[in-house]
Amino acid sequence: MPTEEQVRESLEEVLVPGVMRSLVKLNLVRQIAISNQKVDISLASAALDESTQDWLKAKVKDVIKRLPEVKDVETGFIEAKPKDVNEIGGVIAVMSGKGGVGKSLVAGLAALSLARSGHEVGILDADITGPSIPRMFGITDRPMGSDTGILPVLSRTGIEIMSINLFLAHEDDAVIWRGPLIGKAVTQFWEEVLWGQLDYLIVDLPPGTADVPLTVMQSLPLSGVVIVFSPQELAAMVVRKAVKMAREAMHIPILGVVENMSYFVIPETGKRVELFGKSRAEEMAKAAGAPLLGQIPIDPELARLCDQGDIERYDSELVRTFGEAFIQAISARGISRDRGRERQK
Repeated sequence: MPTEEQVRESLEEVLVPGVMRSLVKLNLVRQIAISNQKVDISLASAALDESTQDWLKAKVKDVIKRLPEVKDVETGFIEAKPKDVNEIGGVIAVMSGKGGVGKSLVAGLAALSLARSGHEVGILDADITGPSIPRMFGITDRPMGSDTGILPVLSRTGIEIMSINLFLAHEDDAVIWRGPLIGKAVTQFWEEVLWGQLDYLIVDLPPGTADVPLTVMQSLPLSGVVIVFSPQELAAMVVRKAVKMAREAMHIPILGVVENMSYFVIPETGKRVELFGKSRAEEMAKAAGAPLLGQIPIDPELARLCDQGDIERYDSELVRTFGEAFIQAISARGISRDRGRERQK
């Protein structure tokens, strides 16, 4: 007879329609019992409609009956909500004091760096009124689910993504909501989306220090914050506001700072030009009391790929350096998958 471990390994083959992650990675496998050549499997019903459940029953039976000495397979579903089964190792917010500094870009690059390092990653796009994550990743599929929850959409490289833009009829439709309703949407994305087992969830916050960032910091168990800014003096001033909000008001550790649009390299000469003024990277790192994770230049190729929905194809030495610094900052704070995942509250 097969062992429970062998059954779980076989269940890795069963990909849930609509998200295309396995039953195991979505943490839907609740119990496995093996006796008398029969395997009984209990799955959580979170975010799965009846047709999906029926399909999974047939698929599980087909896969498990291939194991030696298995004559019968019984699959049942236990009522559960996503927040009952989600297990997320670290929740990291990316924030900025003002808009237009490339916060969503840094969130996307941070998620890519983690995924390329072999981690299971998701992005929660909390910028409800200005969502840009789906466009950067080229995602247009609408999320599936049921009355018990929502399934995230998987990017080309396997990053789970949830954004309000995936529910709109047209991506340029405006979301004209007041603060409390926006905050409620973010809370729903945390509690009602079936994230499953993730090493890290990146949260792309809206800019500023108003209602929604405050709601996220109060509602989600944030492991740390990355602050993004650009070289302009005004941006530097509002960075200090973001630092005070995260560290002093909410007591959330700042993992590091990132200066975006730091400079432009003239292709013909290789000369660096600081288009938006002298870099304030070291100054901002000192003000935040956190490491400088990177200085990202203005790169027309990166802008082109983001506009085309192909950010996952982008690669450069500078981005690799940022990724290494980001992962090192996470490890330095003990926010790693090696310490295990905690059940979502």
